[in-house]
Amino acid sequence: MNRSIPQRLAALRSLMQEKGMDAYLIPTDDFHASEYVGDHFKCRQYMTGFTGSAGTAVVMQDMAGLWTDGRYFIQAAEQLEGSTVTLFRMGEPGVPTVHAFLEEHMPKGGCLGFDGRTVSAREADELERELAKKDVSLKCEEDLVGMIWTDRPGLSAEPVKELEVRWAGRSRADKCAQIRSAMQERGADVFVLTTLDDIAWLLNIRGGDVPCNPVVLSYLVMTQKDIVLFANGSVFPEQVREALASDGVEIRAYDAVYEYVAGLEKGQRVLLCKAKANSRLVAGLPEGVTLLDEENLTLLPKAIKNPVEVENERIAHIKDGVAVTKFIYWLKKNVGKIPMTEISAAEYLDRLRAQQENNMGNSFEPIISYGPHAAMNHYSATPETDVPIEPHGLLLADTGGQYLEGTTDVTRTIVMGPVTEEQKLYFTAVLRGTLNLAAAKFRYGCRGVNLDYLARGPLWELGKDFNHGTGHGVGYYLNVHEAPNGIRWRIVPERNDSAVLEEGMITSDEPGYYVEGQYGIRHENLIVCKKAQETEFGPFLCFEHLTMVPFDLDGIVPEQMSERERALLNAYHKEVYEKISPYLEAEEAQWLKEATREI
Repeated sequence: MNRSIPQRLAALRSLMQEKGMDAYLIPTDDFHASEYVGDHFKCRQYMTGFTGSAGTAVVMQDMAGLWTDGRYFIQAAEQLEGSTVTLFRMGEPGVPTVHAFLEEHMPKGGCLGFDGRTVSAREADELERELAKKDVSLKCEEDLVGMIWTDRPGLSAEPVKELEVRWAGRSRADKCAQIRSAMQERGADVFVLTTLDDIAWLLNIRGGDVPCNPVVLSYLVMTQKDIVLFANGSVFPEQVREALASDGVEIRAYDAVYEYVAGLEKGQRVLLCKAKANSRLVAGLPEGVTLLDEENLTLLPKAIKNPVEVENERIAHIKDGVAVTKFIYWLKKNVGKIPMTEISAAEYLDRLRAQQENNMGNSFEPIISYGPHAAMNHYSATPETDVPIEPHGLLLADTGGQYLEGTTDVTRTIVMGPVTEEQKLYFTAVLRGTLNLAAAKFRYGCRGVNLDYLARGPLWELGKDFNHGTGHGVGYYLNVHEAPNGIRWRIVPERNDSAVLEEGMITSDEPGYYVEGQYGIRHENLIVCKKAQETEFGPFLCFEHLTMVPFDLDGIVPEQMSERERALLNAYHKEVYEKISPYLEAEEAQWLKEATREI
């Protein structure tokens, strides 16, 4: 626990008292509703000590609370110990939401404060409406955490590069024309785009302003005549500036977006997504404009990968499969013979990925978790938590790479030596779910919620489950988590991942099983949606495996699997061997042949 947390909370409470605030809300978000944020924006982490990627803090004079989801319950409990911050386990029975808590505990006539750049316009509206019955006012102009964070890192300013059409599949001009056409259909004069991955996709640019997410800190405003990109102009090489200008894109200062939107003309129809645009920006729109609160017009076109992107992704996954297969071979061959820890293993895999042509780094912080650590399904080792990997038990490796050809995300649970029959039982059940979901054939119009049971079924039959979604959308050399496609057993509206599955969408397939303090199991492949056939009932779709990495046969109980499931595994392993073995050394290829043998 960071011993300075109570002192920071005391300093914040003093400022709150000075400003007349009864509570202060600190979300994880940057100014763009990003899932992962740069160091400058880690206010919630600074105030609580919790390092997970999702969570919201509330600070009052007599308490401080942190809300986070099931991925982080164990990690948060450990990191908050002794901090005076109370953990609220989201979704658990009897645990109020952040809003419900504020509704109950805010004093009548009180004041709730937050930095309006980090809270979406939609959430600000909800808070205002829900707290109105207590006459609670909102103050959203000041960043109080920034006032006490004396050594706060500056805004990231990584160089920008252009993504060539051979990788993107479509030109910037083509994409902008599509969005302008959509604006016309909706009667919008102005489109305000604030999400970083959407801007990067639309303009075919990539950067490095969020770790592992190749995006550029920016806002974009489009009309039928103009495109204005608000960003740090100094990070754009002259060649990129000229290319953007040739397509009508003007670059202005990052913060100038607030003045720009305040100057929009009365009567203009402005389309933006209030769930993503920050509340300070939306509050700055002048009276007399008509606000069209809709999903970003880029959301679906970005998620439906074009044929060039899909083919490139196949190439990226072969490269990534080579790296991860070499990694598994190295683990199996060397465990117990040479020193290895969670961190040193992650570093070894990083080096293997870096050897692959067009590798641009990781797509997220690697999750290499051994033994009990694997029960924390988003654990990432630190020097304080790092442990040796020993020749027994299970190692969970959830990692991904960024390539010019696409983004990868793969999880394998690896048998490091003797394991229990119980572990094999659940290892096999989880694998059956992975295979059954990937083999789905379904009528067009289905959403992930229609298919989730295929992945959870083997566990549900045992009275077990896992406390996270089964699948998320994945960007193209962009964010590893991408709406609006996803797979989960119930719809969670704020996640916006329950769209109709479309040809070209890439989604993860990752059921798991976790026993706190003992072990964790997860098997994950990325799958791309494609056409299966058309009948009198309309189009049917199916999935194709993109990930090409063997599953560990040492953890499988074949008798637990149906004949069909064994056939699915054998067919997948045959494909893995054919695609990966040509790139391996002779000894590695021989090992892979045995590792992908028929069962």
